[in-house]
Amino acid sequence: MPVVSVSLTTDNRFFVLNPMSAIHHQLSINAPVATVYDAIASPDRIGTWWNKQTATRTDRGIVMEHNPGAEHGVVKLRVVQLIPNTHVQWECISRHPKTSPASAWTGTHFIFELTEDDDPETTNLNFQQVGYDGRSEFFESNKAAWGEVMKRLKQVLESPGS
Repeated sequence: MPVVSVSLTTDNRFFVLNPMSAIHHQLSINAPVATVYDAIASPDRIGTWWNKQTATRTDRGIVMEHNPGAEHGVVKLRVVQLIPNTHVQWECISRHPKTSPASAWTGTHFIFELTEDDDPETTNLNFQQVGYDGRSEFFESNKAAWGEVMKRLKQVLESPGS
């Protein structure tokens, strides 16, 4: 659902600053919530289902980095919040060439919310990338790409020995 950022002018008229949207995926994973949380919260484990991350401690907290290729540049994700077995949030703090799908990520937040299903061996994952410019030419392709990444996360966690 699009969210619109609105501002009030000095003569009390409203104008739209930027229509914002969210990429949203929900899935059920046949793995305990602690296992799913670890896969999302640990930079080493993220590399098993997405890109290999390099984590660095900074004055703003932990920043994870990965390099999907020269056409994109290095993606930097600041870890905003970790609530064990419940919530993980990252913020994209890097800038990218306008020709890269990652150019629409700057300032967006990646939110993973976890809940245990009725079966304690099953976790419900609600993923959102919020603050996304709904006018971006990359919105649909990024949405589809995140769908594939979420499928990969599910496959990795549901495979024997994960």
